[in-house]
Amino acid sequence: MLQRRLKPSVRKSRFTCRYSTTSPWHKVGTLHDGSVEAFRQEAFIPSLPILLPPSQFLEIPALKKWFHHSETQPNSYTLAQEYLGQFRDSIVPLELTRLPSGPATRDTKDTFHRAEAPLGLFLEWTKYANAQTADRFYLAQTSFSSLPKDLRDDLPTPDIVVKAGNGDIYDTNLWIGVPPTYTPLHRDPNPNLFVQLAGRKVVRLLEPEAGHEVFACVQAALGKTSPSTVRGEEMMKGEEKRLLEAHVWGTEPLPGGAICRGYEACLGRGDGLFIPQGWWHSIRGVGEGITGSVNWWFR
Repeated sequence: MLQRRLKPSVRKSRFTCRYSTTSPWHKVGTLHDGSVEAFRQEAFIPSLPILLPPSQFLEIPALKKWFHHSETQPNSYTLAQEYLGQFRDSIVPLELTRLPSGPATRDTKDTFHRAEAPLGLFLEWTKYANAQTADRFYLAQTSFSSLPKDLRDDLPTPDIVVKAGNGDIYDTNLWIGVPPTYTPLHRDPNPNLFVQLAGRKVVRLLEPEAGHEVFACVQAALGKTSPSTVRGEEMMKGEEKRLLEAHVWGTEPLPGGAICRGYEACLGRGDGLFIPQGWWHSIRGVGEGITGSVNWWFR
């Protein structure tokens, strides 16, 4: 279903998509023309996922003001402690997790909490944190409304968000952490522009029907139902997390033996991905150093 819909829709040469004969995850296409009209016609109106031209968002002030090239890790970033430290007393939402200490199990007693804390606590943690740090913080889904005005000004809204649709912005959220970071399979009620500010993330996407099948299978296996538009705590720990992750990022088959198939996008600093309304997606922060992202939900 996914391949049949997307392959013939790549009209003209502005949109390219590469397909693998071995991987069930095809590469998301790239829009060669980054204009609002090209985006509207090739992605927003037909409701298709697409990568914006490489490094289209490099001029966002936050990229240079919030992040510095790491002095010890090539091609990675650290937080600009001096600049961001001015706002250390600002209260932000943090996700607190603990990496498993041994082989992956089906144990449902994972450690996951959400808490409101000063930004300074997170800044201090990032000074020593790495991929092996057991106790982890993730500044996740931080609404613009909770940020100081100076930080909001560092993230101006892109033209395609303002002009492609009705100009209605549902919400803007910030995500900063030290890989590995993880967002489980879910879908958004509004179109989503996702922009990478620093580091790298990998996004896997499923068409609405395909994603619903995966989510429904997991819910059936657990004997429950949960809203698929909410990044709930139940998705972030225990058996539900394990099953979602295994189907989307592993090789665990669906009932009947089918393997999850969809699309994949790899984002680096300044890259942007359009995620249409209703398309299911899961996101991983990978690599070294800091990973930072911002997204706009709009109509």
